[in-house]
Amino acid sequence: MLLHPTSLPGRHGIGDLGPPAFDFVDRLAAAGQRIWQVLPLGPTGYGDSPYQSFSVFAGNPLLVSLEVLVEEGFLTDAEAGDGRQFAAGSVDYPRVIEHRRQVWPRLVQRFDQAGPVLRDRFDRFCGQHAQWLDDYALFMAVKDAHDQVAWTEWEPDIAGRDPAAVARWTKRAAREIRQHKLTQFVFFDQWARLRAHCRARSIDLLGDLPIFAAHDSADVWARRELFRLDADGQPTVVAGVPPDYFSATGQLWGNPHYDWSLLQQNGYAWWIDRIRTLLLLVDRLRLDHFRGFVAAWEVERGATTAVHGQWRQGPGASLFESVQRALGAASLPFVAENLGVITPPVEALRAQFGFPGMAILQFAFGTDPQAPDFRPHNYAHNLAVYTGTHDNDTTVGWWTGAAGHSTRSAEDIERERDYAQRYLCLNRSDVHWEFIRAALASVADTAIVPVQDLLGLGSEARMNQPGLPAGNWRWQLRPGQLTAEVTQRLAGLTETYERI
Repeated sequence: MLLHPTSLPGRHGIGDLGPPAFDFVDRLAAAGQRIWQVLPLGPTGYGDSPYQSFSVFAGNPLLVSLEVLVEEGFLTDAEAGDGRQFAAGSVDYPRVIEHRRQVWPRLVQRFDQAGPVLRDRFDRFCGQHAQWLDDYALFMAVKDAHDQVAWTEWEPDIAGRDPAAVARWTKRAAREIRQHKLTQFVFFDQWARLRAHCRARSIDLLGDLPIFAAHDSADVWARRELFRLDADGQPTVVAGVPPDYFSATGQLWGNPHYDWSLLQQNGYAWWIDRIRTLLLLVDRLRLDHFRGFVAAWEVERGATTAVHGQWRQGPGASLFESVQRALGAASLPFVAENLGVITPPVEALRAQFGFPGMAILQFAFGTDPQAPDFRPHNYAHNLAVYTGTHDNDTTVGWWTGAAGHSTRSAEDIERERDYAQRYLCLNRSDVHWEFIRAALASVADTAIVPVQDLLGLGSEARMNQPGLPAGNWRWQLRPGQLTAEVTQRLAGLTETYERI
């Protein structure tokens, strides 16, 4: 099942790593499932998107369970709050962020009073992750002091990491730096407990590795040389994709492109560190925008759409060969998100390393060039099939809505639905279960279902609309919404198609 932790039920405005997460793992196991897929786990930046994170290494402190901190004596019930200020069913990010800003100083105060064993664990954590944690904590402390503006708007000395400015800010913001390190320590600690629970229930965690780093991130600020930036730190070109299913003008992401030649000269050390850190958290990784490792779409900075651009060659096999050597792995635990404009070289790279590709059932019945490959009778075994992803409308929303925020015409929609009706023998009142059945009945080794589809929810439960700058990533389960009846039905289908 696909469910980002922010979408779990939560007492404090957002899903977190507390008891509801453990309950969700138990429900997965009871339903005969073996994979929990999450989105990127980093601290969210622009638009609250997990794909625009302040760090590709750090964890999102909003996922820290305040309930657990109360149980452990680091907060009181009054300090954590009773949650009545938060509406159920949707994450109000500004309110959640402001609430946590009030909470974290109390956590630091209590932690400083803790015994030497805990402080020693914290010191070891800081040493183990120093290669990214020091830069991240300083970046966030300086960002806090500048009312969250982008690092290119800071004073030139600290924006350019002048050694004297770094030393001055490290001293000036020492307590804030410690706070950011401490919330990372708590995140990694709580996540390790949740991962141990997953292992006890034979659940693999499938994480997500976005190919690009956000421009306003500790990664770009600390390692400017690895990215194609001008003298002022601005991207010379930005990433996106040309016109596609979701947008007639393409998707303009705004991330800077890498200097792949310099990364290769350095043996891809930054990428290897990144993957090693993520594999401390998850068992497998979905490689977002896999085709970008062969060639990625670049658009001039300042463009208002992604229509006009060009494909820029990526690292290809040399990156994955370096990662494989560094990890000492016979094979890499990756799933390739091979969607979009896929060329023979992209598929050749995926085949070279044996990465499973992806098939999206919602794309199987239309005019997408990949549609024939997305129809179950054409599947290969080495494949992950989805009813839909975090970028798609829910299956019920796709079936009952209009264009579903895509580039489909009314005629396209009618032809799509007619084909899907014939192909799947659809019962219009139960379309989501027929999609789930088709995925589970296929020969694909892996079948993944978003929880919204399991519950048969409409477009109101959609996680993300690509190209929409705000209002995404907010959907949240309500307590008790994922019932035993639903998980038992899924368990029955899973057993019927021999996936137990």
